[in-house]
Amino acid sequence: MSDLYQDNLFTKKEKKIYTVEEITEYLQALIKEDALLSDFWISGEISNFYHHSSGHMYFTLKDKNSQLKTVMFKGYNSSLDFEPEEGMQVEARGNLDIYAQRGEYQFYAREMERAGKGKLYQAFEKLKARLEKEGLFAESKKKEIPFLASKIGIVTSPTGAAIRDILSVMKRRTGNFSVLIVPAHVQGNLAKGEIKAGIEYLNSRDDIDLIIISRGGGSIEDLWPFNEEEVARAIYASRLPVISGVGHETDFTISDFVADLRAPTPSAAAELATANREEILNRLNNLSQRLVNSSATKLRELKNHLKGISERRIFASPEELFRDYEQELDSIETKLNHQIERKYNDWENKYQLFYQRLNNLSPLKTLDRGYTILQDQNKKTISSIRQTAAGDQLRARLSDGLLELEVKASRKVGDINE
Repeated sequence: MSDLYQDNLFTKKEKKIYTVEEITEYLQALIKEDALLSDFWISGEISNFYHHSSGHMYFTLKDKNSQLKTVMFKGYNSSLDFEPEEGMQVEARGNLDIYAQRGEYQFYAREMERAGKGKLYQAFEKLKARLEKEGLFAESKKKEIPFLASKIGIVTSPTGAAIRDILSVMKRRTGNFSVLIVPAHVQGNLAKGEIKAGIEYLNSRDDIDLIIISRGGGSIEDLWPFNEEEVARAIYASRLPVISGVGHETDFTISDFVADLRAPTPSAAAELATANREEILNRLNNLSQRLVNSSATKLRELKNHLKGISERRIFASPEELFRDYEQELDSIETKLNHQIERKYNDWENKYQLFYQRLNNLSPLKTLDRGYTILQDQNKKTISSIRQTAAGDQLRARLSDGLLELEVKASRKVGDINE
């Protein structure tokens, strides 16, 4: 703690001189010791707003009679869900301190929200979550915006800035379309009912192609009619596609989420709803030219590729493609012939061997060695004397012919040996 706590600045006993730095440190110590100034909320209007390239924000908070220099460093302002701007009423939380280099006390903001936003924001988030759960924001439910709308219905205040912006944009368009303005309050207690009625009225007609609901920028309170549930349900129930163009680019309402298309501003809604015929023709011409150029480039690439292929040796001498196959076929044929020849020789040798064996077993071979085969007149082989009788006519088969024989007598083997 500063030594000045022990000193009396107003003593008359002695004259003590302090430096500017010492006084500044003393004041800083006093501020840091004060519980209120170390963490409090303050409300005011933003002025002299400057968003530095470093990311830090510098501005002044003021009310009717006073102002307070304020800084919000990047680490804190990066979490803001809105962009501070001149004239905006805000509520900020932070602490007071002295910027010693300038000898100025200033407010260091850590949190900030638009004034009155707290309760409204909670209501907004609660309704948004419920409607989203019901499927009112589903992309699959959104209707397609007509490319060339013939008649556009606009639900807005006939005297507000939004309608002037919309009509200004539409006047610059050259399309064949018309507009029907359905007057409605866009702020206050009457707004939600009139906006809903306007949407339902346009849906009752058969000459409307598209609906725009719109209003200019404002505080969250000003935009609140477009956060009302009955407006959201009227948009969802609309058979006609709806574009929501409410507030500034940073403003989001329930209507934006339910609508078939959200426009960041009323002017943007008019841009999206109308088509400039000249722009369409220019775009088509550009696309056509790009297609021609792309096709020509692709055709050249294919021609070059085809030329490269046609110049390959295989196309100049296509017979070379079959040379390897012909050589391989000759090799296979040679191998096959060799295998056939080898198999034939094997079978020839086996045949000769079997023939020789069979021939050796042949009865005719036995006849060559002087043996005879006896047969009766029925060519039945005679193997025993019991098969013959004296006077039987027999045939004797020799190696070189037949003999006709007559049995004179027969004797057994034992009788012959005697």
